[in-house]
Amino acid sequence: MSSSEELEYPQILLDYQHGFFISKIMFTACELGVFDLLHELEEPASAATIATRLNTSVDGMERLLNGCVGLKLVKVDVKNNEGYYSNTDVSAVYLVKSSPRSLHHAMMFYNQTLYTCWQYLTQAVREGNYQWGRAFGTSSKEVYEAVYRSEENTVAFVQAMDSIWTICGRDVLQAFDLSGFRTVCDIGGSTGALAKLFLSTYNESSVTIMELPKVVETTKKYFVTDDERIHFLEGDFFNDPIPEADLYIMARIIHCWTDKKCLELLRKIYQSCKPGGAVLIVEVLLNEHGSGPVSPLLYSLIMLTQTEGKERTPSEYTKLLTDSGFKDIEVKVTGKMFDAILGRK
Repeated sequence: MSSSEELEYPQILLDYQHGFFISKIMFTACELGVFDLLHELEEPASAATIATRLNTSVDGMERLLNGCVGLKLVKVDVKNNEGYYSNTDVSAVYLVKSSPRSLHHAMMFYNQTLYTCWQYLTQAVREGNYQWGRAFGTSSKEVYEAVYRSEENTVAFVQAMDSIWTICGRDVLQAFDLSGFRTVCDIGGSTGALAKLFLSTYNESSVTIMELPKVVETTKKYFVTDDERIHFLEGDFFNDPIPEADLYIMARIIHCWTDKKCLELLRKIYQSCKPGGAVLIVEVLLNEHGSGPVSPLLYSLIMLTQTEGKERTPSEYTKLLTDSGFKDIEVKVTGKMFDAILGRK
């Protein structure tokens, strides 16, 4: 569309205006269990059948299902003027809760947490700080105290954070040859999803996951980790000693904090890192001008509404690592959701 045509009919603005409608249709179908039911039924079902099973109105369910058809999340076959619905391949793999590659929990985190916080984006921009208080009525000044404010929230959060590694974990772990590192410490490694992927690639290593006590407690209660090469260490990485290791993995950690706190943490890691060791940072990368790509720009606004951190450029990560003592910094853009930065001691 030419510039004159865009001025005559601003399609791009209309698309942006409707953007949250699209995500909310997908979130609602996940929340109601539409994709799970279609998977369970194993054959196309009518809107009336689905509505009865999920305890919704028939009219509302039919409209939701047709919205999902329009978004290519659901297929429909029309017989005798009645639609019969089934999952598309992508929904069967990524939106059915029981699927090994499911992103269901990530969708619920976006729906119930990020969507709520983003209602206060205007205030976040005005004030320059996160909006947990307004969004959830918590007075906590510590981000993770707000995230882990109940056992239910803790389970939901770690499931959401871990699920993304099913689609891009191997890309960041294979961005560099990490086979020479035998002892690994995953800082804030949640339930060990990335650690398991690491060990499936580099099976002669062992991984210590340093996490907050509440996360470790939740992991042991709800998630089975029977790999003897994975160990959990309860601790606050800002306030407690960091164990010695050859390699430190920091996935989606640095972007939560200010430069000052990042330097404090990286310098602690440098002191604990064995000679010849390294730190692997996994984050989304802005370009050097900070003007794109779109996904990291959106994530940086997420950080504004939820944390005290931000997304950064390769040179900003390089400076943080260099100022912490690390050298030979390498950056790899994976082309997927997350990128990788490696610094050596």
